[in-house]
Amino acid sequence: MATTILTDIEGTTSSIAFVKDVLFPYARRELPRFVREHGDEPDVRRWLDAVATESGGICSDDVIVETLQGWIDQDRKHTALKALQGMLWRDGYVRGDFRGHIYPDAAAALRRWHAAGNTLAVFSSGSVDAQKLLFGHSEAGDLGALFSAWFDTQVGHKREADSYRKIATAMGRKPEDILFLSDIVEELDAARDAGLKTLLLDRIEDYPQPRTGDSTHGHARVESFDKIHP
Repeated sequence: MATTILTDIEGTTSSIAFVKDVLFPYARRELPRFVREHGDEPDVRRWLDAVATESGGICSDDVIVETLQGWIDQDRKHTALKALQGMLWRDGYVRGDFRGHIYPDAAAALRRWHAAGNTLAVFSSGSVDAQKLLFGHSEAGDLGALFSAWFDTQVGHKREADSYRKIATAMGRKPEDILFLSDIVEELDAARDAGLKTLLLDRIEDYPQPRTGDSTHGHARVESFDKIHP
């Protein structure tokens, strides 16, 4: 029996649309206000200055904001943009402008598994800070305390087996004692190659066309957390 449950977020505990339809538009919309209110704070200024320098020495915060909004529209993966988005999202969570989306079945199962003594951990491409904000300010309340460990791509890419080996080592667990939950088959392949147990989340809300047969790559498949019995 798996005693440790490692879960992805988008498409697994939470809607894929949450980031695209809530977080990204919020960051784009609120960026001008955020820069006006916090642009002189050192942690914010350093990233604004980095954007200005990279863009040829922009002198105006208004132009920096426009540049960043353009990067959001392009879905550009830039360190300064990610850092500023993270600060904006923290601000939004704290202000109560939105809550982290968690499927009700996922929230109930996470609480149930934690109460039963299972160890819970997260592995997501979003930063650890973003993970903690989502679960700490979720629609189901503060779920952050349910988790014992948090991992992002600093440990490695999600489609590489070595990342899962590193996670097992960091948690002091044998790979075969960890169950990894994800909606991405290639991530599950990598986890299985590392010796973890795997389970494909195939939510109809995120994947209207069910993935069955060969498309599961041999991973067990469920449509909700209600069907998971670790």
